Amino acid sequence: MERNEVMEGNGLTQVASRRTVEETVERLESIFAERGLRVFAVVDHSGEAARVGMKMRPTKLLIFGSPKGGTPVMLAAPTIAIDLPLKTLVAEDESGKVWISYNTPQYLQKRHGVPEELVRNIAGVAALVAKAVE
Repeated sequence: MERNEVMEGNGLTQVASRRTVEETVERLESIFAERGLRVFAVVDHSGEAARVGMKMRPTKLLIFGSPKGGTPVMLAAPTIAIDLPLKTLVAEDESGKVWISYNTPQYLQKRHGVPEELVRNIAGVAALVAKAVE
């Protein structure tokens, strides 16, 4: 991992991956499965762009989580349902570098008023991403 950036003000963390977008997505999916998390969807933004004749750098969004962990958070802070399940964006930048981006749990807590005792339910993404870029 070359750098880990927390983008001030918008709650995003970006972590560099030395793999391609496809390899990074496959690695994340494998790690999620090992942890008992469900991948609800993979949105292939660049693939959809190609289908309509537009070119876009490789970009995929993984939507993942666990109803067992997420439901109590949504019951306590219902508006967080707009940000759950959790998401990771895997995208290649203009220089060919691949980045994994995700919302920080602190941002989600502040944005939706998640009770402190439930933040741990949405806080594991950093460790999962770190494992994916090993």
